[in-house]
Amino acid sequence: MSQFKPAWWLNHAHLQTLYPALWRKTPQPPLWRERLTTPDHDFIDIDYCGTGNAPLIILLHGLTGSSQSSYIKGLQRVLLQHGFRSVTLNFRGCSGEYNRLARCYHSGETEDIHFLYQTLRQREPTTPIAVIGFSLGGNVLLKWLGEQGKQLDLFAAVAVSVPLLLNVCATKLDKGFSKLYRANLLRDLKHYILAKQQHLEKLGATQEANKIKQLGDLTDINSFWQYDDLVVAKLHGFANAHDYYQKSSARQFLKTIAIPTLIIQAFDDPFMTPDVLPHLDELSPAVQLEITQGGGHVGFVAGKNPFKPIYWLERRILMFLKQQVPHDEAVI
Repeated sequence: MSQFKPAWWLNHAHLQTLYPALWRKTPQPPLWRERLTTPDHDFIDIDYCGTGNAPLIILLHGLTGSSQSSYIKGLQRVLLQHGFRSVTLNFRGCSGEYNRLARCYHSGETEDIHFLYQTLRQREPTTPIAVIGFSLGGNVLLKWLGEQGKQLDLFAAVAVSVPLLLNVCATKLDKGFSKLYRANLLRDLKHYILAKQQHLEKLGATQEANKIKQLGDLTDINSFWQYDDLVVAKLHGFANAHDYYQKSSARQFLKTIAIPTLIIQAFDDPFMTPDVLPHLDELSPAVQLEITQGGGHVGFVAGKNPFKPIYWLERRILMFLKQQVPHDEAVI
């Protein structure tokens, strides 16, 4: 169990979840962007913070997020202050520009993070590198770590608020107040799919646009089971939502992780139930599972003063990175 204590003025799972997402004002960190051409002739945009040869931290955002998400911007600023460089992988179509193919990203898509890792490793073969993933990005991270096992040269990894069993999480979002999160996410996703089809048609990518057009009318979709069955599965080669959830859920990959990894989960996360939490015998010796009683979903706001919230996640992640980074690397 974790020592985290929610702020008394945000002592509820939904308040913890909503406050940083809706009301946190995060100054823009100094970023510079690079576009990488992927092996399938698409592209990903990555946003760097910091220069030089300091240790480099790769950040993975959540569903419908980007490098502009408050939790990403806040962490990039803290990392920079403490001597780390960082780079955010904007999943395909999340950087402010639609990608060129019908495919985009999903909870089990690990090709792009591996491509980015290989690119960075080729450029900087001796730089200490770590990876941090939030929510969907955390699932992608843990699945990738498990798939690769001992083949990765990383000094640490952190995964936060991870939907470790996707089927359980999809069902949880159909219940109670959590349906509001589902409604907002699905609204954004359906708008994205329609706009992307129009974008591909304007590009003249008729074959790719038709892949989306053939999905049919998405207006009546009102659950992730439906969306993942009709959209994610069909665009990414799964038989159906069940197949997607079974193959992409990260919990089954925890046993083969070889990188020192911290997983931070809140017991009251409104995007999931405690059933998603793994048993200790499912973890490899490299994995540390830290469970907080409160914190919501990518929340974890502490502090006694409502006018000076403490974003505990940033402190905890920084502490773990400093513990794991090679001792000959200077960090503040």
